[in-house]
Amino acid sequence: MKSVIEQFYKAFDDLDAEKMVKCYHPEIVFNDPAFGQLSGERAKNMWRMLCHSQKGKDFTIKYSKIKSENNRGSAEWDAYYSFSQTGRKVHNNIIATFEFKDGLIIKHTDHFNLRTWAKQAMGFKGWALGGTTFFKAKLQTQTNRLLDKYISRSDKSS
Repeated sequence: MKSVIEQFYKAFDDLDAEKMVKCYHPEIVFNDPAFGQLSGERAKNMWRMLCHSQKGKDFTIKYSKIKSENNRGSAEWDAYYSFSQTGRKVHNNIIATFEFKDGLIIKHTDHFNLRTWAKQAMGFKGWALGGTTFFKAKLQTQTNRLLDKYISRSDKSS
């Protein structure tokens, strides 16, 4: 399963969402502090949206410490980019955990410090509010609203 994780991050580094989502099981469940829990096509569309939005920008990732045993795996990855709403530089350090079924990722959880991310992305206001449940809920509402818009536009262009 280590090779599946490597394929996933190599595709992400190339901003190739279709190769990324091929690593996902149809019943995928994704979870992170920014989006909350996403399942199935919604989780796949989140990666499509992120890759699409970063093409031609200063986005890069580095991944390491890929491990796999039985039907579980993990990796560390770092994302470097400018936050679109403020233009501030972000370096987000993420610990990812995975579960596999039928040779594909069925559960993917990204762990990162939301307060640290918010401070980088938004400055003092992010630092002050980034550790609160209010901030997390508001962020998840906003990111899921963006995802809804992306899916709606994608459906219309199909």
